Amino acid sequence: MKDAEAVINVGKVLKRYENEQLVVVVSAMGKTTNALEAIMQAYAANDTQLSNKLIQESQAYHETIIKNLFPNDSSAVSTEISQIFSQLTAKCALQFEGEYDYHYDQIISLGEVISTKIIATYLNTIQFKSQWMDARKLVRTNNRWREGRVNWEVTEVLIQTKANQLFDQGNTILVTQGFLGHTSDGKTTTLGREGSDFTAAIFAYCLDAEDVTIWKDVPGMLNADPKYFDNTVLLEKISFKEAIELAYFGASVIHPKTIQPLKRKKIPLHIKSFLNPEASGSVIQESLAYDDHIPSFIFKMDQILISLTPKDFSFIVEENLERIFGHLNKKKIRVNLMQNSAVSFSFVVDRVKIDLDKLIQYFQPDYLVRYNEGLELVTIRHYDEPTLKRVTVSKDIILEQKSRQTARLVIKDID
Repeated sequence: MKDAEAVINVGKVLKRYENEQLVVVVSAMGKTTNALEAIMQAYAANDTQLSNKLIQESQAYHETIIKNLFPNDSSAVSTEISQIFSQLTAKCALQFEGEYDYHYDQIISLGEVISTKIIATYLNTIQFKSQWMDARKLVRTNNRWREGRVNWEVTEVLIQTKANQLFDQGNTILVTQGFLGHTSDGKTTTLGREGSDFTAAIFAYCLDAEDVTIWKDVPGMLNADPKYFDNTVLLEKISFKEAIELAYFGASVIHPKTIQPLKRKKIPLHIKSFLNPEASGSVIQESLAYDDHIPSFIFKMDQILISLTPKDFSFIVEENLERIFGHLNKKKIRVNLMQNSAVSFSFVVDRVKIDLDKLIQYFQPDYLVRYNEGLELVTIRHYDEPTLKRVTVSKDIILEQKSRQTARLVIKDID
C-alpha cells in the first residue's frame, strides 16, 4: 500500500467478505520500512540533523495519505500519527548506545503501527466494524532481535483471548500488524523482513482460521520471477510440501516460515492479486497431486561461493563443520547451498549479507580461503534436460547439485 488509493482498494477487497469475522494483517506503507532503516542508521551515527530530516519526510508522506483518505476530518488519526513521530524524534535526539539490533526493532516496527492505525480508522469510516489490535502484545517471541522466535503456547493464549474478546464486542474486522512481536518483558521484536505473511499464518493457526489469503500485486504464485524469466506460468494449486520447498530455496511470493503453521492445521493458503480480485489466483493445500505438473525456477543473484580448505590438508570432519556453522550462525549468515569434499567445504551466500574481509580474517589462520563472486544460484524444481539447457545458455556451471526433483546450479556469464 503506497498511497490513499491503495488503502481505498483494501476496503473494496474486504467488501467481498461482508459479515465474516476477519483478521487483517497489514505491512508498512510503500517504502516506509526502508525509510525507517535510514532513520535507524542516522540515529546509530548520532546524526540528529539527518534523522530529523528523514523523520519529517516520512511523516509528510503519511500525512498526505491521511488527508486524501479523510478530506473532511483527519484530526484524530493525524494526532495519533504525529505523536508516534514525535516519540521517534525524541528517541533519535538521544545519544545512541546499546545493541543496534534492539533499537532497530523498536524503530522499524513503527511502520506497521502507523499503517494499521490509518487503515483501521478508514475502515470504520466506510461502515465496517473494525478494531485496531496490537501484535506487539500478542505475538510472544524470544529476544533474538530482528528474527524473533515465536513462543507458540503463550502466543496462542494471548491471540485467542484478545481476538475472541473483540469479536464478542461485535467487531467483524480486527486490523493488526505484520512482522511484529514482543518479549516476555514487553520489548518489541520483529520476525524478519517480509514477515507479514508469517504473522497471518500465526494468527490463522492460533484462531483455527478457515483459510488465509495473501493479497499481492501478482496474479498468484508463478513458476518463476518475471524479472528473470519470460513466459511465466501460474501455479494454480500446489501442496504445502512443495510450497515449503520453493520458499526455502528463495521463492519471493511467500515467506519461508509462513507455510509450516498452516500445514500443521491444514489451513489452505490463497495467493491473489489485489489488482484483479476476481481472478482465482493460487491455492496451497494438502494434496501432492499437482506438484510436478510445471517446472519452477528460482533465481538468486549476486551470490558468492566461498571454499575453505584446512591448511594442513586434514579431512573435513564434524569438528570443522561445527566451527564453520557456529561462526556463520553467530553472524546470522544464511547458507543458500553447500557442498564438501574430503579436504574442502564450499558454501554459497548472498554477497550483500556478509562482510567478506572479516569472514576471510576469521577463517584464514586455519584455512585456505578462496571465493568466486558475481554468481547466480538457480534452483529448478521438477526439472528436465530442456529446462536445464534453457537456464545455462551462455553460462559457465561452477557447481551443480541434483536430486530426483531438484537441480541447483551455481552459474556465471561466459566472458
